[in-house]
Amino acid sequence: MPPNKIERIIKRLNDEIENLMCQGVTDFISGGCFGFDPIAASLIVAKKKAGCNIKLIFALSYRNQYERWNENQKHLYHSLLKEADEVQYVSDEYNDGCMKKRNYHMVDCSAYCVCALLNTKARSGTGQTVRYAQRKGVSRISVEY
Repeated sequence: MPPNKIERIIKRLNDEIENLMCQGVTDFISGGCFGFDPIAASLIVAKKKAGCNIKLIFALSYRNQYERWNENQKHLYHSLLKEADEVQYVSDEYNDGCMKKRNYHMVDCSAYCVCALLNTKARSGTGQTVRYAQRKGVSRISVEY
């Protein structure tokens, strides 16, 4: 994500989380990767600490997905993981399909797909996940920046 747009992304994401909570959504799933995921998870944690009755669920690709991350990313990951109400692992170890499996698992468990994606035709994991959500009839909420 462009560093100069992060503040706008946080504001838009916070607004969308508030809208979902007003609609009765209580469970929020994060894929636990760096970038958009920790921003979203941090907002959920802050709302939980403020007394909102919501849950943070991590759906993770595999048990040690943080192995190759830098120390700052690892620290943030582990601090957010401690705040989770539930942690789900789709694979025990890394394999070629574990990221896609995690993404599809999140969609299969969701009524909404909240994302920061400008190009739905992108060949990224996010693009692939959004297209899967569309095929499954899951409503997409795009946090545009």
